[in-house]
Amino acid sequence: MNCFTHPRAAAVGMCALCQRGVCGDCVSRDTPRIVCRVCAERGILGYEYKSSASIGGWPLVHVCAGADPVTMRPRIARGIIAIGSISVGGIAVGGVACGLVAVGGGSLGLALALGGGANGLGLSIGGLAVGSVAIGGVALGFMYAVGGVAFAPAIVDGARCDEAARDFILRWLGSGVLPPHCR
Repeated sequence: MNCFTHPRAAAVGMCALCQRGVCGDCVSRDTPRIVCRVCAERGILGYEYKSSASIGGWPLVHVCAGADPVTMRPRIARGIIAIGSISVGGIAVGGVACGLVAVGGGSLGLALALGGGANGLGLSIGGLAVGSVAIGGVALGFMYAVGGVAFAPAIVDGARCDEAARDFILRWLGSGVLPPHCR
């Protein structure tokens, strides 16, 4: 196998990120694993910031992205406020987020979950929402569900409007959000 940049040079190994062959001149010297200079310069290995202030051993703010250069596993943001591709914390924001309040593509939140797939014990809002109060395209609620397709003891969807769900919506959101068949 030859280097992807220098076709006449023999490769010393493969880049752990892009899986291309690299020669000794193309290997980045900043990482303990074989990583090509192209991946190292693009910042694929990522970024990490932890605040010096902490509460209960957790940093107040932890922001990270990319892969850990030693293990090559995704970095996980863990903090009171956690922001990253994968995040766990009091307030978690990321592609996959888990916390008291979670916002992400896939979110698991105790009090509030917002995202494409939102699961939680409290309020869940998303394309697929599961929670005590679920609002979304497909809403599965333990108490109330509002959505295009809704399943719960009290629901508001395209065809039905339960009185309990109607009262809940009027109390918390106002009459402006009720569909015409519920007014």
